[in-house]
Amino acid sequence: MKKNALSITREDDFAGWYQQVVSEADMAEESGVRGSMVMLPWGYGIWERVQYLMDQRIKQAGHENCYFPLFIPLSYFAKEAEHVDGFAKEMAVVTHHRLKKDGGNLVVDPEAKLEEPLVVRPTSETVIGTAFARWVQSWRDLPVMINQWANVVRWEMRTRMFLRTTEFLWQEGHTAHATKDEAMEETLDILELYRSFSEDVLAMPVVAGEKPENERFPGADATYSIEAMMQDGKALQAGTSHFLGQTFSKAQNIRYQDKDGEFQFAYTTSWGTSTRMIGGVIMTHGDDDGMRVPPLIAPYQVVIVPMLRDKPEDEDVLAFCKTLVKDMAALKAFDEPVRVKLDKSSAKTQTKRWSWVKKGAPIILEIGPRDMAEGKVAMIRRDALYKDNGKLDTQFIPKDEFIPTIPALLEEVQSTLHGEAKARLVGNITRGIDSFEQVETFYKENKKYPGWLEVQWGKATGEELEQIEEKLKKHKLTFRNVPVEAEPVDGNCIFTGKPAVERILIGKSY
Repeated sequence: MKKNALSITREDDFAGWYQQVVSEADMAEESGVRGSMVMLPWGYGIWERVQYLMDQRIKQAGHENCYFPLFIPLSYFAKEAEHVDGFAKEMAVVTHHRLKKDGGNLVVDPEAKLEEPLVVRPTSETVIGTAFARWVQSWRDLPVMINQWANVVRWEMRTRMFLRTTEFLWQEGHTAHATKDEAMEETLDILELYRSFSEDVLAMPVVAGEKPENERFPGADATYSIEAMMQDGKALQAGTSHFLGQTFSKAQNIRYQDKDGEFQFAYTTSWGTSTRMIGGVIMTHGDDDGMRVPPLIAPYQVVIVPMLRDKPEDEDVLAFCKTLVKDMAALKAFDEPVRVKLDKSSAKTQTKRWSWVKKGAPIILEIGPRDMAEGKVAMIRRDALYKDNGKLDTQFIPKDEFIPTIPALLEEVQSTLHGEAKARLVGNITRGIDSFEQVETFYKENKKYPGWLEVQWGKATGEELEQIEEKLKKHKLTFRNVPVEAEPVDGNCIFTGKPAVERILIGKSY
């Protein structure tokens, strides 16, 4: 019987397993501030890959990067009541700018009160909208299409590393357009950008769709999301794209003179993804030995572990490994040079091997004196760690045969991870539910890993929607989204009995 690298299994305690992966894979650690984390090199390296590859796609779509301040005057938020109400409980506010000594203690200097409180950026619609009002005067100034990579602060009550932290890293895009159609086209183009990025880069399959009214971004006319299914059957909202209509342009006075000389308010959008995606990668691909990182976002795709024994032949083993590094770095996988790491640390070979297993490096090579003498590598594939008998699947391959296969091998690992996750997503969406009583029964009978339900929906709004939301909350359920590619409706809404107009996903979520 095989022994896993982690002491907690997904089956026994999924939440505990997740926390252990974050720790044992050297992803992040506590910072001393509640809900804030220190991202360690492996975790931040994954984020750097996500950022690099996402940034390419954003720029290819016609957007330019910029940067806006961390501190936003409270008056900017006051212009948009619905927006500020949506974030009010999460806002961190700076009211003073100096400390002073009081005896042996440092205290806030009451005489250093700011003339106006400053909100620590929870999102940037208000400050960017104010800038758009300065930048946009004529139809010739449109569209404005920008993006920024930044940190944001939201004072969360319940925190979990990567999934919900007080401070996190993200990208947020903001655009302004002359017409409603152009802005809506941008909103849906970004939704597709996020969907394809999650599928193709993160190997994390998602369902793209529109959020119901009660799940919209504060102040938006429409919100779209990509929803990923974690291994415990819960949903993770991995990215959102918002059609803001003219809500913010009217509040911030973003208007332009059209070709006829008439003044019009612009239509705006905003959209974002964050370090939450890394939490999604862990819960989508991880196993009871730690992470399994898709090769496209792995800081190192191949890790070489020399078996050093404090003997004279160690130098020869290292020289052999360095030749391997040089040969592999000359290859290209996914149109980029293969990223190779030679682990020369003094830890025992077994310790180093399992450290990289827990981190999820796609390919791990062990090289000892015998391997060197025979011109071979001992390969471990992280996506297929064990044989059928439970023993570690180590393949001994002549190095000259192995090296040319690396690009195809990395593509195969990427594809395998996506295929496993896609099968899980498709296999855990249940249809054919005809009443809310059946919803209740389903979740009572499938408590541990229930997955999602796709049900017929009458697109309730207002008070009727609030009542439905309360019914769902009793079972810790939420609406996820209305899938863009759902089947046509053929009956009545399971909540109201009225004719259905679309299908909607419901489930438990992070």
